[in-house]
Amino acid sequence: MPKPVSAPRTEAIVTASRRKAPAFLAHLRRPGFMIPAAIVLLFLVISLVPAPFASIFGNGDPRDCDLAFSGMAPEAGHPFGFDVQGCDLYANVIYGARPSITIAILVTATTMAIAIVLGLLSGFYGGWFDNVLGRITDVFYGFPFMVAAIVILTAIGVRNILTVCITLAIFSWPTQTRVMRSTVMSVKNMEYVRAARALGASNGRLMRKHIFPNAVQPVIVLSSLSVGGIIAGEAGLTYLGVGLQAPAISWGLQLNTAQSYFNSHPHLLLFPSLFLCVTVLAFVVLGDTVRDMLDPKVRS
Repeated sequence: MPKPVSAPRTEAIVTASRRKAPAFLAHLRRPGFMIPAAIVLLFLVISLVPAPFASIFGNGDPRDCDLAFSGMAPEAGHPFGFDVQGCDLYANVIYGARPSITIAILVTATTMAIAIVLGLLSGFYGGWFDNVLGRITDVFYGFPFMVAAIVILTAIGVRNILTVCITLAIFSWPTQTRVMRSTVMSVKNMEYVRAARALGASNGRLMRKHIFPNAVQPVIVLSSLSVGGIIAGEAGLTYLGVGLQAPAISWGLQLNTAQSYFNSHPHLLLFPSLFLCVTVLAFVVLGDTVRDMLDPKVRS
């Protein structure tokens, strides 16, 4: 029969098992996680179903416009006032969250998928594939991001969510790919990977079961930190007139229109920029918290 475990040893095991969970859950209870997570969740819901939020004030229709109210300041029932077309600015700001957040999520997911696949293959196999991929990434690093995006979007002519997503993704994948590649190169030389190879595991199984789960964390952290930058990048391109085009509704378009009326109607610039800054800041802070949660040194 097995020997009974002594009380001190049992207490030590229970204490050790409890210590791991609070170390991770402590981040979830911190204001540094809860506040930005709540803001991000709120804006995600707004982007999915903007109508209920837009209907809190006024009629909630961003395209219900009357030139008689053009540029009017905030008033009862219309807390953000009206834009130059006489449209309710609050409804437009609420609906403007959808394209910005949609583009950010699509670009982040696409970039992460490309980086994981190319970085995994390049770091694992090396050789000519690694050399070719390295030269391609060097070419992309040679182009200033904003200049290259402006050139491509101007050449395309059609500027919608799809074309903006493709343009941003084209210049977002090299950094994450190199991070994934370097991590894979260090992981593939670990003892447990060598042991699995010695036991007859195929290359596909090694990458899928042993290397990928232990190499993907840095890419997840980098992706979470880049979401806010993508939102700001899309708004910047649209503000410069090479991003989304009317009749689309976005914060960048609202800022582009407001720049000509800032002196006479400052509320046109104030409220879209406020929502944009809060959203970007929330995603950046949440990304920092995710980085801390996945950092082994912090968790220990």
